[in-house]
Amino acid sequence: MTMLRSLFLSLLCLLPAMAGAQASAPVECVVPSKPGGAMDLTCKLAKKGLAQEGAAGVAAPMRISYLPGGIGAVAWHSMGSQRRRAEANTLVAFSGGSLLNLAQGKFGNAKAGDVRWVAALGADYGMIAVRSDSPYKTLADLIAALRQHPDKVLIGVSGTIGSQDWLKMALLARHAGIDPKVLRFVALEGGGEVFTAMQADYVQVVSGDTSEATLNASANHARVLAVLSDKRLPGVLANVPTAREQGFDVVWPIIRGVWMGPQVPEADYQRWVATFERVMATPQFAEWRAQAGLYPFALTGPKLTTYVKKAVDDYARQANELGLMR
Repeated sequence: MTMLRSLFLSLLCLLPAMAGAQASAPVECVVPSKPGGAMDLTCKLAKKGLAQEGAAGVAAPMRISYLPGGIGAVAWHSMGSQRRRAEANTLVAFSGGSLLNLAQGKFGNAKAGDVRWVAALGADYGMIAVRSDSPYKTLADLIAALRQHPDKVLIGVSGTIGSQDWLKMALLARHAGIDPKVLRFVALEGGGEVFTAMQADYVQVVSGDTSEATLNASANHARVLAVLSDKRLPGVLANVPTAREQGFDVVWPIIRGVWMGPQVPEADYQRWVATFERVMATPQFAEWRAQAGLYPFALTGPKLTTYVKKAVDDYARQANELGLMR
């Protein structure tokens, strides 16, 4: 009896350590695209914030892994698999493009409620860029070339027809009276690959995001012709006019954040929500967010979940109007 009692007490002593084992496990942020794009940037921003916070059971620096394929579908289904759906220390980057893909059924039968939405880390905007030595100096120059010889201008986008990068250019073309169907799009995997393709002159134009453009413009690799925001943006792109200023009324905001698997325990989910709330409230995080080319937009937990579900519904309506729904 004494031996059994000692064993029982020993097990009781082990329970706190067992409960904390998962919390102190290595933290991973999954980038659902190839390195170098805005999804990659999202995980790197989260990594900086968590290193500063030193909480949420982060036992070591966050590990960033890459799981490209299917414009995010591979990562979505991998994290939804039985093997990974309850991983308490794995975060996955997402964007407005992820929500658009959900709305159009590009992740199969997946729904917004199939995962746990943790935090929106900032806002991004669409943009149109060309190489720094391109003959197109303004958005009007590019539109004129597309009107005259649409077959000679290759436009690099992350994703296929119906992706957010495709939609940005399609909306600009439609506003200019050009049928988007005559444009030549080249589908690539992630913003990093798109900019690499432009530097190699495989494509002449990039329809992408301001965060990606910030990284490339600062290295003089690209000329941004227009930002798809309602007003000019601060920072590296401060001198770039909006599409509206140039006579094209197209605005495209983009949310950037992280989610977790659907069966992550409630306590772990709430731990991450609280951690990101603390991280995003610090001046240091605001500075890092600005350096990443992102703008203030902070939502967590239930409020973010509500936002995401509404956004998916809105994207579905827009896609249906453009005849993109299956």
